[in-house]
Amino acid sequence: MKYISVKEAAKKWGISERSVRNYCSLCRVPDAFLTGKTWNIPADAFKPDRQSKPKSTPRTLLEILKEEKASTVHGGIYHKTQIELTYNSNRIEGSKLSQDQTRLIFETNTIGLENASLNIDDIVETANHFRGIDFIIDQANYALSETMIKKLHHTLKSGTSDSRKSWFAVGEYKKLPNEVGGKETALPEEVSTKMKEILSSYNNKQQKSFDELLDFHYLFEKIHPFQDGNGRVGRLILFKECLRNNIVPFIIDDEYKLFYYRGLSEWESQRGYLRDTCLSAQDKYKAFLDYYRIPYEK
Repeated sequence: MKYISVKEAAKKWGISERSVRNYCSLCRVPDAFLTGKTWNIPADAFKPDRQSKPKSTPRTLLEILKEEKASTVHGGIYHKTQIELTYNSNRIEGSKLSQDQTRLIFETNTIGLENASLNIDDIVETANHFRGIDFIIDQANYALSETMIKKLHHTLKSGTSDSRKSWFAVGEYKKLPNEVGGKETALPEEVSTKMKEILSSYNNKQQKSFDELLDFHYLFEKIHPFQDGNGRVGRLILFKECLRNNIVPFIIDDEYKLFYYRGLSEWESQRGYLRDTCLSAQDKYKAFLDYYRIPYEK
C-alpha cells in the first residue's frame, strides 16, 4: 500500500494539516498509522465526512484517553494508564526500573539515578512502551491484523540491543524456535499460518466477551510469534481490545505475575484462575475510573 504525508493529504482534500492530524488521531482515516510523530496516510484514503454535531464531552474511556493524549493533559487517566501499564508490564518481563523512574521518563524524558547502574534496554523499552500505548489508543477501533501486531512489536523493540542482532527480527516473526515457561511454542515456519488462523477466528466474532479476549491472549502467547517481547505485545493487545469492545481494561500488576503465569498455563483445563486474576486487575482499574469520575458499565 502506498502512503502519503499529512501535507499531501491536506492539499488533496483541501483542508488544513491540523484537520488531517485530527482526523487521524480520532481514527477517522482507516489504516492511517504513526511512525514516531509522523502520520502515514493511505494514498487512496477519502476525506472523512464532517460530523454535523460535535460532541461536547467525551462519553467513553477511549474518547477520554484520545482527548487527554491529544491535549497532553497531565495527571488524568491517560497519564495514569501510561505509568501503570508500562511499569507493570515491563517489570513482569524483568525490567529493573522503579515506578518513579518510569514516571520520570514519561513526564520529563529524564531518569533519576541513585548510585546504581541501569540497563539501557530497560530505558529504551520504557520509552518505546509509551509509544506502544499511544499506538493502541490510535488503533483501538480497528480490527486486529498481522500488520498491526507487527507494527506494535516494531514500536516496542526498535533501538534495543536485540534490534542489532542479525537473528532478531524486529517487527517480524521469529527466526529461531523459543520456549515460554519451559514449554515449546510454535516453530518459526508455523507462526504465520497459526497467527492467521487465530486472527480469522477471533475477528469473525462481532462483539467479544471477556473470556474471548483472554482466549485470544492465551493462544497468542502459546504461539509466541516473536523472538522476544511477546508478553508485552500481548498485554497491549488485550488493553486495546478491551477499549474496542467497551470492556473495562485491566493492568496485570507485577505483584500478581505468578498468578498470571499460572492462569495462562492452566487456561485450557481451568479458566477460572486467569479469569479471576484479570478480574481483580480490572477492579483496580475501575477504582482509577471512579477516582477520575469516568463512567463505565457496572
